[in-house]
Amino acid sequence: MGGVKALTIDHLAMNDVMLENLRGEGRGLVCDLCSDREVEKRCQTCKANLCHFCCQAHRRQKKTTYHTMVDLKDLKGYSQIGKPILCPAHPAEELRLFCELCDRPVCRDCVVGEHREHPYDFTSNVIHKHGDSVRELLRGTQPHLEALEEALVEIKGASSSLRERVEAVAADIRAFSEGYIKAIEEHRDRLLKQLDGIRAQKENSLQLQKAQLEQLLADMQTGVEFTEHLLTSGSDLEILITKGVVVERLRKLNRVEYSAHPGVNNKICFSPQEKAGRCRGYEVYGAINTKEVDPTKCVLLGEDLHRAREKQPVSFTLLCKDAAGEAMGRGGDNIQVTVIPKDNKDSPVRTMVQDNKDGTYFVSYTPKEPGLYTVLVCIKEQHVKGSPFTVNVRRRHRSHPGVFHCCTFCSSGGQKTVRCACGGTMPGGYLGCGHGHKGHPGRPHWSCCGKFTEKSECAWAGGQNTPRSLLRTVAL
Repeated sequence: MGGVKALTIDHLAMNDVMLENLRGEGRGLVCDLCSDREVEKRCQTCKANLCHFCCQAHRRQKKTTYHTMVDLKDLKGYSQIGKPILCPAHPAEELRLFCELCDRPVCRDCVVGEHREHPYDFTSNVIHKHGDSVRELLRGTQPHLEALEEALVEIKGASSSLRERVEAVAADIRAFSEGYIKAIEEHRDRLLKQLDGIRAQKENSLQLQKAQLEQLLADMQTGVEFTEHLLTSGSDLEILITKGVVVERLRKLNRVEYSAHPGVNNKICFSPQEKAGRCRGYEVYGAINTKEVDPTKCVLLGEDLHRAREKQPVSFTLLCKDAAGEAMGRGGDNIQVTVIPKDNKDSPVRTMVQDNKDGTYFVSYTPKEPGLYTVLVCIKEQHVKGSPFTVNVRRRHRSHPGVFHCCTFCSSGGQKTVRCACGGTMPGGYLGCGHGHKGHPGRPHWSCCGKFTEKSECAWAGGQNTPRSLLRTVAL
């Protein structure tokens, strides 16, 4: 409040600046009176710095004739120059008094003006009291210095420890990364070596098949050429003589079994998400697979394949196999599952396919309404074995709203007025159902529909609030 002008003047700092100017090189202090010429003398009585001209004028005045003048060069070794502090309200007056009420130094003009009737005293008389209070406050502040210095030392130590810890962790990260990189490179080389082995094996099989087919082709060509030459150039007798050998040779060639298609395919794929064990202590991913899923050999498993209930989850499992009927043992195949209501083919049911990463896929869906549904399971746009198939969705399982209980007549000790929760009655006005009595179940049953099995579906056709009729019973 008040800006820079309202700040308290630091006279110690001003004294230090004055001493620096005295001890420094070049232009020094300027005269306190004319503020123009360089200072040569200092009046120890007035505490004023004077140039040569003002110093002579100072000595000519009666009031200041006997003031002590000192050369400025003689003050350079002093630690403090006692320059008087003047009142900011009355610049001609020095601050020599202290107003106790306002708690600040004042001059003579102040105590007869603004500070009239305020308690005051000379600064030399009150300095002890106020100095002691400042010293007491200082003693309370000094422990904080030690605490702050210790805190800074701890922070410095913590900072140093933090840097050391960061460097240690960085070294661990580098070591881990370098080890991981080496493991990946080693796994890469192992995969490439495995791939090269697969290539060599398949090429050898193809070369063997090629050699067998070439030999068979040569045998066929020789037999055909000989037979054609015999038929076109041989006489009747020559043909009949050679007929037995030619026929046996041709029949033998015709009986040779061979495959017109390559016995080896190029089905080699890389599965980067498949776990490949550990290498150098690191878990690595990526495996080469030569198996290819065969939709005709895949199997659908589950109890809910052909039966379901409305608004209840239905699930089954797809087990994928290759052409040899062996389980794939890996995931990653593109499985398409579609569930279509027979009465509303434009609104297929939303399905979920979960890849178990082991060659099996968990399929689930929730039919909203009862009826017949068609389920299609395809791999690479080809139906798997058993697809499509039909699911009969029945109404939601109805739980029993009543209680599963025994005969209330017997359990109550034969009380006539005890009513059974099922609403059944006995002959003679008894309200409870009879246990072993004519016209009543005679064993524990559901009060709502009379079924004897505790874990069963309720057969009562009425609503929750529909009044039930008497229990339908049969004579035992």
